[in-house]
Amino acid sequence: MDFSLLFSVSVFCIFTFLASYTSIATDILTPNQNLTDGQTLVSSNQIFALGFVSPGNSGKRYLAIWYHKLPLTVVWVANKDNPINDSSGSLTISSNGSLFLYNSSMAVVWNTSDTVKGHSPILQLLGTGNLVVRKQAETDEGNEYIWKSFDHMSDTMLPGMKLGWNLKTHTSNYMRSWKSSEDLSDGEFTFSLDPPETPQLILRRGSTKEYRWGPFDGDRFSGGNRLRNNTLFKPIFVSTSDEIYYTYETLDSSTLVRSIVTPFGSIQYLAWRNNSRDWSMAVEINRLYCDRYGMCQNYGNCYADDPNCRCLKGFVPRSPGDWRVYDWSAGCKRRYDLNCSNGDGFVKYEGLKLPDNPVLWANYSIEECRAGCLQKCDCVAYTRINPLGNGSRCVVWFGELIDLRDFPNGGEELYIRMARAELDSIADNKRRRRIRLVVAITMLTPFVLLLLVILGWYIRRSKRRREEDTIKMPIANDRNGLPHYRDESQEEDLELPIFTLANIFAATDQFALGNKIGQGGFGPVYKGDLPNGVKIAVKRLSQNSGQGLREFKNEVILIAKLQHRNLVKLLGCCIQGEEKMLVYEYMPNKSLDSFLFDQMKRKLLPWKTRFNIVLGIARGLLYLHQDSRLRIIHRDLKTSNILLDSEMKPKISDFGIARIFGGEQTEEKTRRVIGTYGYMSPEYAMSGHFSVKSDVFSFGVIVLEIISGRKNWGFYDPDHDYNLIGHTWKLWNEERSLELADGMLNGSFSANEVIRCIQVALLCVQQKTEERPMMSTVVFMLSNENVELPQPKEPGFVSESSATKINSSWSCRDSNTDNEITCTTVEGR
Repeated sequence: MDFSLLFSVSVFCIFTFLASYTSIATDILTPNQNLTDGQTLVSSNQIFALGFVSPGNSGKRYLAIWYHKLPLTVVWVANKDNPINDSSGSLTISSNGSLFLYNSSMAVVWNTSDTVKGHSPILQLLGTGNLVVRKQAETDEGNEYIWKSFDHMSDTMLPGMKLGWNLKTHTSNYMRSWKSSEDLSDGEFTFSLDPPETPQLILRRGSTKEYRWGPFDGDRFSGGNRLRNNTLFKPIFVSTSDEIYYTYETLDSSTLVRSIVTPFGSIQYLAWRNNSRDWSMAVEINRLYCDRYGMCQNYGNCYADDPNCRCLKGFVPRSPGDWRVYDWSAGCKRRYDLNCSNGDGFVKYEGLKLPDNPVLWANYSIEECRAGCLQKCDCVAYTRINPLGNGSRCVVWFGELIDLRDFPNGGEELYIRMARAELDSIADNKRRRRIRLVVAITMLTPFVLLLLVILGWYIRRSKRRREEDTIKMPIANDRNGLPHYRDESQEEDLELPIFTLANIFAATDQFALGNKIGQGGFGPVYKGDLPNGVKIAVKRLSQNSGQGLREFKNEVILIAKLQHRNLVKLLGCCIQGEEKMLVYEYMPNKSLDSFLFDQMKRKLLPWKTRFNIVLGIARGLLYLHQDSRLRIIHRDLKTSNILLDSEMKPKISDFGIARIFGGEQTEEKTRRVIGTYGYMSPEYAMSGHFSVKSDVFSFGVIVLEIISGRKNWGFYDPDHDYNLIGHTWKLWNEERSLELADGMLNGSFSANEVIRCIQVALLCVQQKTEERPMMSTVVFMLSNENVELPQPKEPGFVSESSATKINSSWSCRDSNTDNEITCTTVEGR
C-alpha cells in the first residue's frame, strides 16, 4: 500500500506522553535547576512548552518544544539524532551558559558549546517559541542572546525564524525533515536559502535538487508566487552586510501558523483552526508538476497546460520521438550552434521563471551587462534584477539553461544568446510579416473585406461540420512507430500523440486480463507500461459502446484543452480500424467508488482524506465551469469517474458526454440524455435541461456518499423508503445529521466540518436549479468555516421511485457497473 495513504499531505504528528507532566511554573531555568522528564517550561504567553516527548509508540524520548494548549505538535527537537530510551532525561545549564542533556547513566546525549564567562546565564522559553540562553540581567527579546534554538531549525519554521546565512560566522540555517512521524532523526529532505550571492530557495533530497525558487528579484523569489498570494502570512527577505535570510510573519497575531518539511518532501504552511481543533494546510509551495526541478531539462520551458514541456523558441527537442510520448528527459538543443566569432546576439524572452545557477556581476546597466556577456563565449544569458534587495544588478548564466518555467503574469525578462543564423531567421520572419501587412492593407477594399467576411464565415461553418463527423487520422509516423497527430480543426494547433494498436498491445500485454483495472459504460480500462517506464491507463471503447465517434472525439478535444490538478491528464489516443482508445495518465488508486463502497478499503479513507477529496472535486468542477478557457458541463459526474492518484488526490475523468457552453450561455436542452441514475439532476433526467447546476446536483450526491460511505442509488433503511438524499434530508430536519457519518470513521472527525459538508451537499441537491449555489460559492463555503451558510430547501429525488419517473420515450441500458443505469432518448432521423 502506498505510504501516502497513511500520511496525509497536511499531517501533523501527535505525540504520546509516557509520564504525567508538571510545569515548574516558570519559563526560566537557572544553573542551580534541572529540567527532568515529566516537567515543563511554559512560555509567559502560554503558547509554547519545553519538555520530553515520545512520538507514537516508539518509546524514544526527545527534548522538544511544542504548542502548550493544542494536541501535541512538536516544532523543535534538541536530541533528534540521539534519543533517550527511558524517562531519565535531565536538562541543565552550566554557569558559563552551555546546555547539557543527560541520560540515566549521566552520559551527555546533546549539548551546546556556546559559553559566556563572568555572568549568570539563564535558559528561557520565549513567547515566540524561541529557546534562548541569555544573561540574567537581560529581559527583552531585542538583546543579543548567547544561544538560540531559532538558529538550529528542525523540520519546522516558525514566524521569526531565519532561513539563510550569517555572513559574519559563515554559517547557514536550514530546515531538515524527520525520517518519519515516529523517528525524529534527520530525514532525506533539506530546505535552504543558497547561495548567498544570488539567493534561491532550494529543496534537496540528499544532494539532489528536487525543487527551486529564485533567484530573489527584489520583490519575490522567481517562480514562487504562492508565497505571496495568501491571507495568513507575509513573506520577508532581508539582506544586510551581516546576514541574508528569508522569514515570514503572520498577518493576524491571534492565528497560529507554522511551516514544515514533511518526511516526503512537501513544504507546507499550516494554520490552526480552533473550530475543528486541527491544522489545515494554507499553502503548499511544491504541489504543481512544473514546481519540480528541471522537469523539461535544458532549454525546456514548463507550462501549466498541455503539453507541459515545450522548447524555447529557437530550440528543438534533442529526441523528437521521445517528446511525442511525453518523455522530456533529453531536453532541447539549439536550432543553430553558437559561433562566438561570427556575430552571436541576444533574443529577449519574457514571462519566465529564471533558470538555475545564476552568477552575480557588477552593478552594470543593461547595455553594459549585454556587452560583458557577449565578450565571454561561454556566457549564454543575462538579465538585470535586484537579487539582494538593495538595487538592481547584472546577473548572467554560463552553460546550458535548466529549470525554466512559463510565468505569463509576473515572470522575468531573460536575454538568451543566439547564433547569427537564428537572428537572421527572426529578422526575415519579421520582414515578411511587415510586407504581407503592407500588401494586405493596400489591396483591401470594402468589396474585398466583405468577401473575406463571407469566406471566413463559410470556412468556420465547414470546419464545424467536419468536426461533427470525423477525427483526422495520423499523418506521419516517427522513428519509434508512434504517429504524429494534428487536429487542424482546432482554433489553435493542437498536437497530441497517436499510439498505434501495436504500441497499445505491447503496453497492455495484449489487453491481458490481469491488466484490466476497470469497466465503464463505454468499455474496459487497462493498465499499461510504455517502453520509457511511463504507466498509462487505456480506455478501450467497446464495439457496441454507446459512445460513438462523436463522444470519442468530444473527449479527445475537451481533455486535451483542459489542464488542472484535479482533472485527469490525456496522454494520447489510438484510432485504428474499429478500435478507438484513449490513453490517460495512470491513477494507482483507481476510482473513488473502489474505496468508498468497499468494506475493507473504506478504512483507508479517514475524514481528513475524505474532506480533501471533496474539496479537490469542487475545485476541479469550478475550473470546468468558470476558470478554464471553455465553460464545460460534465453531465456524468459520479464516484466511479473520480480517480485517485498516489496521494489520494482526486481527478475528474470521463468527459465523453461533456458539453461546451459558449459566451454567456448558461442552460441548454438536449433530446440525447445520457447519465447515471442516482447522480442526475431532476431537470436533466425529466426534461433534458442541463446547466452548471446539473453538475452541482451530482456533486452534492457525491459529497453525501463520501460522508456516509453508502450509495444514493440502492440505499436501504428499514425505517423508510427514502434514498440517501431523502435519508439525509430527514436526519437534517430531525437535527440528527451526524448519524449520516460513516461508521468506519469511528467518530474520528470534526463534527462541525461534517455538518458543514452535509449542509453544503443539501444546498447542492435542492429541487430548484436557481436555489443551488454555483461552484465558486461551494468552494468558498467549504474553505471558510466561519461563514454562515443558508438553510437548505427541499431536495430533488428524495426517493428512487421519483428518480425513475422518466419520459417513456427513453431507452436505458446497463452500464456494467453496480446500480448504475445510463439512459438515452430514442432520436428520430
